[in-house]
Amino acid sequence: MAKEITLEKLASIPSFSFITPNHKKDKIGFYWNKTKHQEFYILDADTMEYEQITDGELPKAIRAGFIWLKDDIHITYTRDIDGDEQHNIYLFNTETKESKQLTDTPKAQEYPMDVSPDGKKLLFSSNRHDQLNLFIMDLETKVVQQLTAFDKPVWGKAEWSDNGWIYFNYNETYNIKNTDLWAIKEDGSEIKKLFSVSEESNDWFNRVSSDGKYIAVASDHSGLSRSGYYNLETDEVVWLGDGKFDETPVLFTQDNKKLIVLRNFEAEIKPILYDISTKESKELNFKGLTYYTSFLLEDKYLIYIRTDSETPMVLSRYDLENDKEEIIIHPQTNLTKEDFYKQRYIKYPTFDGKEIAATLYTPKLESGKKYPALVNVHGGPTGQYFQMFDMFSQVFAHEGFVILNPNIRGSTGYGKEFMELNLKDWGGGDGKDVVYAKKYLETLDYVDPDRIGVFGGSYGGYMTFIQLTKYADEGWKTGSAWIGISDLKTMYDKSKPHFQYFLVQHLGTYEENKEVWKNASAMTFIDNIEKPIQMIHGVNDPRCPVEESRQFRDKLIEMGWKEGTEGEKTYEYIEFTDEGHGAFSDINMRIRTFKLFVDYFKRRL
Repeated sequence: MAKEITLEKLASIPSFSFITPNHKKDKIGFYWNKTKHQEFYILDADTMEYEQITDGELPKAIRAGFIWLKDDIHITYTRDIDGDEQHNIYLFNTETKESKQLTDTPKAQEYPMDVSPDGKKLLFSSNRHDQLNLFIMDLETKVVQQLTAFDKPVWGKAEWSDNGWIYFNYNETYNIKNTDLWAIKEDGSEIKKLFSVSEESNDWFNRVSSDGKYIAVASDHSGLSRSGYYNLETDEVVWLGDGKFDETPVLFTQDNKKLIVLRNFEAEIKPILYDISTKESKELNFKGLTYYTSFLLEDKYLIYIRTDSETPMVLSRYDLENDKEEIIIHPQTNLTKEDFYKQRYIKYPTFDGKEIAATLYTPKLESGKKYPALVNVHGGPTGQYFQMFDMFSQVFAHEGFVILNPNIRGSTGYGKEFMELNLKDWGGGDGKDVVYAKKYLETLDYVDPDRIGVFGGSYGGYMTFIQLTKYADEGWKTGSAWIGISDLKTMYDKSKPHFQYFLVQHLGTYEENKEVWKNASAMTFIDNIEKPIQMIHGVNDPRCPVEESRQFRDKLIEMGWKEGTEGEKTYEYIEFTDEGHGAFSDINMRIRTFKLFVDYFKRRL
């Protein structure tokens, strides 16, 4: 009997996130939705046995990780309400299963970052006082001290070193081409910019060595992200590799003799191990995508997540002495490689002669048959599709669709210049790249050129709105905008300061660039829309507010459109009251959204 491969079965394959060893490197904590909801697990690094620790304490949609405390018993994690991302921080005892709330800021996003060397204080970021800045909390008294007070957000990594300094990445300008490494004393008495190659380069750090001598840094000054280490004693930077690949530093070995980096090339990510003194490198030649990489058991092993187009996420460790991989947790499904469709990594020409990389999935093709097709635009815009197990594409291919996932201009992974091509040009060159994705599909003899749709989430939802309005004459059959943006100025007006900063970085200030903002907004071109559209949005979305879909719907109604499942000038609109900016990590919510997509495109294409 043939194995039944349903949407539910494909969408129920669990995934891991935030693989993080404790301080002794003998236990690994991670999030896993094996139970259909995210829970926290601990894996013994020696025996490779794992245990579920939490039971419903985590939010459905995971937007922030956790931090091990120095005792390797407690973790801090975050919880929000129905995806609103107004995170409070909690302390959780992994032995007694007791949870205590540390912060209570219902209108602020808060993220745990690190623990003080003595284990008594927590470093976290928060926008409790408007902009996203760094704060310190005494874990016993819960007294909070604001550490930085910048007018621009402190994004990403921050680390508390044994030397009494806290290192973090910060950009004091609105120039998206710039990031620098900063340092502040733990008492806030001194702050300085520590490392900056130029004002036109993103220069940042990821980890401090255990002896406090080196900081793992990267810079895209040469056009690609190059990794190296900054010597705190000499203020010198030593670069690793030949600069021909996009490489991101991860962490040092415990003996501080080696640095692991991740190389992003042609939509695959592989670990590279550099010797600090000789600069020699060792490549772990995995295919697909490898990430959440850490050392274990006195640097003898690597632990990581790995996936490729035919392999859902696996949790593995690698024996560095014997060059041998051991899969610790296999995909929790009875489906095998033979049940998954292998992707093709292709490049298609776009309007200005550039090549756009993309992954392509097809169903089992029958000779002479023409199939409906979809262009799926990723979020970001500084996102990327990888040669990995793509659940969206597997689901659609099994449902009889051809699906193309393009890395349009603005995407990461193809160099600094390519990533910056859509600055002050959202919906322009990047929009044309999507149009040319459609044109590429039309060249495939198994695609029906009259049945091609577009969809995506977040920035992909924004691009769906743009395609059906600004590019309405390009022959799209229909589209689905998931948690999308229809007008950039109204989004800005409802956004938190750190999200406003992001928009200004990409588009310039509204006052000085009104035409840029106007030409990048679908509401400007909504009178052009001709084809049906589906809109799906979470009511609690703090990134792309639900009003972005509501105002597009309301304008359609004003234009005489009707809500309905068939016919011209009809739209379909769904709001989720228990969701924010998507909830992919919760399997039930994931299935709910997938069914809406598939049902819609089966009817409309």
